[in-house]
Amino acid sequence: MFALTEKVAIVTGASSGIGRATASLFAEQGASLVVAARRRAELDALVGEIETAGGTAIALAGDVRDEAYARALVELAVESFGGLDIAFNNAGAVGLMAQVPEMAPATWHDTIDTNLTSAFLAARHQIPAMLERGGGSLIFTSSFVGYTAGMPGMAAYAAAKAGLIGLTQVLAAEYGPKGLRVNALLPGGTDTAAATFKTPESRTFVENLHALKRVARPEEIARSALYLASDASSFTTGAALFADGGVSINRT
Repeated sequence: MFALTEKVAIVTGASSGIGRATASLFAEQGASLVVAARRRAELDALVGEIETAGGTAIALAGDVRDEAYARALVELAVESFGGLDIAFNNAGAVGLMAQVPEMAPATWHDTIDTNLTSAFLAARHQIPAMLERGGGSLIFTSSFVGYTAGMPGMAAYAAAKAGLIGLTQVLAAEYGPKGLRVNALLPGGTDTAAATFKTPESRTFVENLHALKRVARPEEIARSALYLASDASSFTTGAALFADGGVSINRT
C-alpha cells in the first residue's frame, strides 16, 4: 500500500533534512526521483547513495523561486522517466526574523517567495504533467506556525505557511475530479542542520513545547510524506496533516 513502484517523484529541498530523508524513502519504495535543491554537491551525494542502494535518481540544482527552474524539474522528470506522479514541494526557509514594524519589505518578499510563491510556481508546472498521467499526489510542507501557533518575529514565515494551506485546499477542490490529490504536511520541531540548537538549554526548551517532549528525526516526517504520496492516502485530499509531536495541542 505504501509502495511507489513505477511512480515518478520530484522532491525539493532534498539536499538535507526532511527532503533528503523523504527522497531516500521514496526511492526505497520504488519511485524514480528528481531531487532538487540549491547545493549541487549535496544532491550528487544523495543520488550516489540512492543508486548504491539500488534506486533511481537524478539531480538538478537551482532556486525554487525561479519559474524556469520549476519548469525544468518537470521537464527533467518527463524526459528521464516518462512523466510525473508525485511532487513533494518541501523547500523553504524561516528567513530573517523581526517584528513587522522593523521588517524590511525585502525581507517579507524573500520569505514569501521562498515558501509560498515557489509552491505556486512548482504547482503551475507540476499539475499539467500529473494530469497527463491521470492524476497523482501533490504535497506542500507547511507548518503549525501560522496555523495553530503564532511565534514572535515570524510574521512572514507564518503568513507564507498559512498561505500554503489555502493553496492546498483550493487545488484539492479544483483537481480532485481529475484524480489529483493535494495535501499539506505540517511537521513539528525536527532535528535538522537548519534547526541546529545553539545550546542544550534551547534544545530542551523546544523539546518541551511538544507533547512527546522531543523533536522529530527527519525520517519520521518522511514517513508521513510517504503516506500522502502513496495509495495509503487514496481518500485524503485538502488536508493539513500534522506530524508535529503534539506541539499544536500541548499546554504543559
